[in-house]
Amino acid sequence: MKSAISYIRVILFLILSFLIMEWVVESGNQLAIQKYPIIWGVLALIAFLAIAFEVIIATVNRVLFKTLDTDAQARYLAKQKKFDLMAWYQKMMAAKPMEKEKDIVLDHDYDGIRELDNVLPPWWVYMFYATIIFAVVYLVRYEIFDGTNQIEEYEIAVAKAEEQIAKYQAENKDLINIDNVEMLTDESDLAAGKEIYMQSCVACHKESGGGGIGPNLTDDYWILGGGIKNIFNTVSEGGRPGKGMIPWKTELSPLQMAQVSSYIITLIGTNPPDGKEPEGELWVEDSDS
Repeated sequence: MKSAISYIRVILFLILSFLIMEWVVESGNQLAIQKYPIIWGVLALIAFLAIAFEVIIATVNRVLFKTLDTDAQARYLAKQKKFDLMAWYQKMMAAKPMEKEKDIVLDHDYDGIRELDNVLPPWWVYMFYATIIFAVVYLVRYEIFDGTNQIEEYEIAVAKAEEQIAKYQAENKDLINIDNVEMLTDESDLAAGKEIYMQSCVACHKESGGGGIGPNLTDDYWILGGGIKNIFNTVSEGGRPGKGMIPWKTELSPLQMAQVSSYIITLIGTNPPDGKEPEGELWVEDSDS
């Protein structure tokens, strides 16, 4: 049983050392142990020292055990086999029994109130030592190894979130709306957009996009605004009340509306010979469109 506890103690010590090194050493997306092979050597040294410590303690205990008389050995073995939770608790509290408080009463007296000279509880002392170790490790990580500060951590988190959002939107294209729609440039999307255009749009805008009943889609003038967002919104919600085209949001999915809107943008500048005169206002593309 004792040897098993020793093994567990060594393993936990190695795991703790590994986690501390991973936290202290800035290694980006890689594990510190991969980026800095010298850490293998440090962990090996720590393992050697931990095992040596356990061996030395076990050897000393065996030597001391042999020096005890038979009764003392029996009491020692009985104590090793039995774990007393209350005794451990009292040890961590280091509190004196009430009958022994007279030994630690201080001389000064405040209105009949006497003060005890209690020692700090071991659990509190251990936590205090842990805060010192944490402070040293924190100092090494952020001042010596130049760890990321709060602003950099925020920027990294935002960039990671944006990547996840972009990936999610790419995998769920039917979540497209007026706020997040973007120009689709994949050939498959443009081909699908062209097919939708040929089925639903040529009657009013002609195959070339030059315009018939509907306006010319190949020039830089737009009645309801150009750019992918405005075109997507017009396809979705329809044209001007009473004279514009119908809303297509009931017939087409968000992805299909984004595809046909992206295809329409590819028609700009083709200037077919049968194109209608410009209608609406000149549209100048900006970063928000």
